Amino acid sequence: MGKPTGFMEYERELPVDRSPLERVKDWDEFHEHFSEVKLQQQGARCMDCGIPFCHTGQLIGGMASGCPINNLIPEWNDLVYRGLWKEALERLHKTNNFPEFTGRVCPAPCEGSCVLGLNELPVTIKNIECAIIDNGFEQGWVTAEPPQKRTGKKVAVIGSGPAGLACAAQLNRAGHLVTVYERADRIGGLLMYGIPNMKLDKEIVQRRIDLMAAEGVKFITNADIGDGIPANKLKDEFDAIVICTGATKPRDMPIPGRELKGIHFAMEFLHANTKSLLDSGHRNGNYILAKDKHVIVVGGGDTGTDCVGTAMRHGCKTLTQIEILPRPPDTRQPDNPWPEWPKVYKLDYGQEEVAAKFGDDPRIYLTTGEKFVGDDKGNVKEFHTYEVEWTKNEQGAFIPKRVPGSDKVLKADLVLLAMGFLGPEESVLTQLGVERDSRSNAKAEFGWSGRSTRAAARRGNATAILWVGRISRSEAASSPAYSLLNIAVGYLLRRRGLGL
Repeated sequence: MGKPTGFMEYERELPVDRSPLERVKDWDEFHEHFSEVKLQQQGARCMDCGIPFCHTGQLIGGMASGCPINNLIPEWNDLVYRGLWKEALERLHKTNNFPEFTGRVCPAPCEGSCVLGLNELPVTIKNIECAIIDNGFEQGWVTAEPPQKRTGKKVAVIGSGPAGLACAAQLNRAGHLVTVYERADRIGGLLMYGIPNMKLDKEIVQRRIDLMAAEGVKFITNADIGDGIPANKLKDEFDAIVICTGATKPRDMPIPGRELKGIHFAMEFLHANTKSLLDSGHRNGNYILAKDKHVIVVGGGDTGTDCVGTAMRHGCKTLTQIEILPRPPDTRQPDNPWPEWPKVYKLDYGQEEVAAKFGDDPRIYLTTGEKFVGDDKGNVKEFHTYEVEWTKNEQGAFIPKRVPGSDKVLKADLVLLAMGFLGPEESVLTQLGVERDSRSNAKAEFGWSGRSTRAAARRGNATAILWVGRISRSEAASSPAYSLLNIAVGYLLRRRGLGL
């Protein structure tokens, strides 16, 4: 695949992002684009490795190794190298419904398992993927493809995030009549309101939604299934229901002072910001403003980074990010071998912007909170923290232990809690009688063809983009009408006697 000696002739190279101090002045995407020649050179680095691991999509050490949707990476790398862009697009679409999303926001576990990464820097798989689909749209090759024949079966999809959209696209392609319900005022879920515009431009999201609508998918917004609309009502109108609600219940920080004003869950902050941006360019003021404030972000994942980047664009006075885990090492350690996901230190876009403006990475590691302190008006003004060390308890599990004398007091006008998600909200699952596992998720077996479907309410937001469309398209094309409901993005509820 690629040029046999390409990995020896060309170094890994990515387009230079827009300057951090420049890009924080707007909400535009910050990634630049490569020329076709540069992209062909990067595609040439893809080795004829014999057994590629980049597309395996397995869990090793509890984390994704290789592409979870089994993208045919060596094939389209080779096609890009040879300048066959349309053919590369066709191969990419064989496995991926939305490469314009994954090519922008996926953390790229494929690169972590690239064989070249054993002793060199891996192939720039994510950047090539994004370039293929962007070029496809520019050339007019991506057009609506409505099914030639309809089955007459009606399916409701609850949730329009990446799982819901992927599920709807595949079901519609098989000829079913698909209606997607979304409780927000715009379709897209996490893609629309959970990921900031500078990371994923909403025009790109809307472009795909418009394409799906042209293919026959029906979208209904402001439809809160389970609360505003009884979930059981859908049973009377549809032959099948697919739950793609994700895990939207945020992890809280129940410490003294949590009730103070100015402490918000990350998604409250991100959702309101993007909605106001799209509604009025922020002119309506209907969002949580970080301008001239001392901002604390609790949590070091992607959501925390998005809060950091958003607060920087508001013009915050200071920004500190709290992380309870230790700082990752600069390079792979012996207990984190290839092809596992590399647990190494990196400076993501938000932290890079803070470092450019304030002089240093904003993250404080091995630290957690003891209490919030407020002023006489009930506004948060301080965040009291202490350092921890991770030790094993009697059961052998690691737990954080307080380090004596490590207490600190941080100024805090705005605190954003980005500590992950605990599971799906209860209403839809309860009303439809869906069995839950010990972690409150929809009980669905992890498996492929012939096993139970896997629920989007099973995996959760942390991996929503990674597992957005792990769908066996060849199986869907060759099986009976509803077999493709055996996909990794939904929990199928069958009406008695339907015989699915």
